[in-house]
Amino acid sequence: MATPQPQQPQTVNEPLTAPETKPAPPKTGSQCKLTARDINFFYGQFQALYGISLDIPANKVTAFIGPSGCGKSTFLRTMNRMNETLRNTRVEGDLKLDGQDLLGMDVTDVRRRVGMVFQKSNPFPKTIFDNVAYGLRVNGIKKSSVVAEAVERSLSHAALWTEVKDKLHKPASALSGGQQQRLCIARALAVEPEVLLLDEPCSALDPIATLKIEELLFQIKDITTIVIVTHNMQQAARLADFTGFFLLGKLIEIDDTKKIFQNPGKKETEDYVTGRFG
Repeated sequence: MATPQPQQPQTVNEPLTAPETKPAPPKTGSQCKLTARDINFFYGQFQALYGISLDIPANKVTAFIGPSGCGKSTFLRTMNRMNETLRNTRVEGDLKLDGQDLLGMDVTDVRRRVGMVFQKSNPFPKTIFDNVAYGLRVNGIKKSSVVAEAVERSLSHAALWTEVKDKLHKPASALSGGQQQRLCIARALAVEPEVLLLDEPCSALDPIATLKIEELLFQIKDITTIVIVTHNMQQAARLADFTGFFLLGKLIEIDDTKKIFQNPGKKETEDYVTGRFG
């Protein structure tokens, strides 16, 4: 007599799709500078980010791509707490800088360690010299020789020193658009940030100025960790070591840039980088 087989429990309305998985942080072989786990962000009742988890490797360029309104700039601003300047916003999750709770740090310390450059250049209504020196003075560095040395070093890092060294005390507004953006990068670099965030820094620039910014970013990653948001996929492919693709507030995939553009792991990423949407 055959032994009766136990019946399998029946599941009602079992979903046919696989459960959603989160993109694994890339294996970079480098020290991790920033770590995000399950970051959610809200503008009032509207949720703009859903469970963002990733690692940002030190001294590399990481790019975020995706269509407009997908959350990439919101996440970038979360990493130096710029979103706190907006009313009725809320962030949830775990965000660490070198293992320290970034969301619990003094915000002044965060802004010193994590600098930011915006889409539109925003030089202060001051001289070129005073623009770069501003952050140093705010941080208590008053000795003129130390400030002058830091200004020259920062302008050199921003590939701007040779162009402005004879007009340091002229208004920054007299510079061209590309020069003003490099001045803003020099201003951010003056306080020696550990991370530099850039939100579409070349979107308003001509191709020659864009190339200079790209060359600059490629050179300074030896002294800082760079995260850039860009709508220009060719720029991400040229510049970034790692690329993350955002869609509808979610991080769909993040990996080595070459893999993202040549052999992405997600269909949504493939559709975007091949121009099928976005």
